[in-house]
Amino acid sequence: MSSVLHLRGLFVSGAASASSARVARFSSPDKKKNYVSSVLMEDREAKPIDLVGGFLAKKPYNPPSWVSHLNPIPTHIYSLGHLPTPIHKWNVPNLPDDTEIWIKRDDLSGMQLSGNKVRKLEFLLSDAVAHGADCVITVGGIQSNHCRATAVAARYLNIDCYLILRTSKTLVDKDPGLTGNLLVERLVGAKVELVSKEEYANIGSVALADLLKERLISEGRKPYVIPVGGSNSLGSWGYIEAIREIEQQTKCSFGVYFDDIAVACGSGGTIAGLALGSTLSNLKAKVHAFSVCDDPDYFYNYCQGLLDGLQAGVDMHDIVNIQDLLRKESFYFFQAKGLGYAISTAEELQFVKDTAAETGVILDPVYSGKAAYALLKDISANPTKWKGRKILFIHTGGLLGLFDKFEQLAPMIGNWGKMELGESIPRKDGIGKMF
Repeated sequence: MSSVLHLRGLFVSGAASASSARVARFSSPDKKKNYVSSVLMEDREAKPIDLVGGFLAKKPYNPPSWVSHLNPIPTHIYSLGHLPTPIHKWNVPNLPDDTEIWIKRDDLSGMQLSGNKVRKLEFLLSDAVAHGADCVITVGGIQSNHCRATAVAARYLNIDCYLILRTSKTLVDKDPGLTGNLLVERLVGAKVELVSKEEYANIGSVALADLLKERLISEGRKPYVIPVGGSNSLGSWGYIEAIREIEQQTKCSFGVYFDDIAVACGSGGTIAGLALGSTLSNLKAKVHAFSVCDDPDYFYNYCQGLLDGLQAGVDMHDIVNIQDLLRKESFYFFQAKGLGYAISTAEELQFVKDTAAETGVILDPVYSGKAAYALLKDISANPTKWKGRKILFIHTGGLLGLFDKFEQLAPMIGNWGKMELGESIPRKDGIGKMF
């Protein structure tokens, strides 16, 4: 961390030099005196990082007026994301007449491609710092985007990170490797602790985190636990705030008002925030969530707990449509989660590949890839349901998860070959001259 501290010292020196330069513009001693006083006060009160744009700064949180009745309301956030993320029209082929899909690129939210997790962490890590934490604990799958985002964000804030990652029974005693999210986590110094999927199922994420928390406390540490996916009532504020961002973008940027919002659902916090925000704001878009792991009943119940934790007074069933089983054709069932969480079918990966080739948007295989696949299957099966609708699809990130699928993707991706060189092409000799 010495290099980081050194850089922060340079920021302070730069701020002092900037103050001197501003003073030089004033010829009147009185004006200069007043200006110097105000500038020095600003520079003294600002943290070094505030002087270079506010990234990583802790700042007071001012919620939208339409959530002023919620309780509790966060008091501060850390500025972790590159926000607002862009919205653009998504030219997906073969849509029904008058149906439009737009895409919000939360995959571009920053923090090493951390997607939707950044928005939740802005609130969660502010709370961790407020509680005096010197380390954070969180839990997820072996290629968890949330765990990677937490590891990076914690290191930015000089907080240690402990990750409990579930893997197969045959791999739990082996080095987990450096593929995808694991590479980033280990590069930034996160402490990885492995459990088998069976242990995870029997003990549960909450109990596992509590076990590690007790151990760290006994070692003199001050741990703060962040739940799976950052999905608790506090984390839900990230996507309440995202609704304000979408509302501002639709008014100020391109004048498109959305009928529907579609998004993947993996832990619940994102859809709870989106659904509540859309309902309370002027946006009033219908939220469709595509489950990539548990069934809809689980998520309705879990997300209801998140809303109750905010004293929202709203029934989750009234504000979101959580989809899993989309259609039944004879003996064929299509589910958004496919074969299971983080397990990709050949059809899903082919869809991810084709979407990238046709639109330039690269989806992840665990969340947005499955959700977009499910959405387009539903649109294809029920064109009249979506006719004339303007849909905003939220790309929640997870690009690094594709690196874990390279063996499955390899047979689908060609587009290469040795360049054909004619005999008449002029060639260079060893020193770069044509011969």
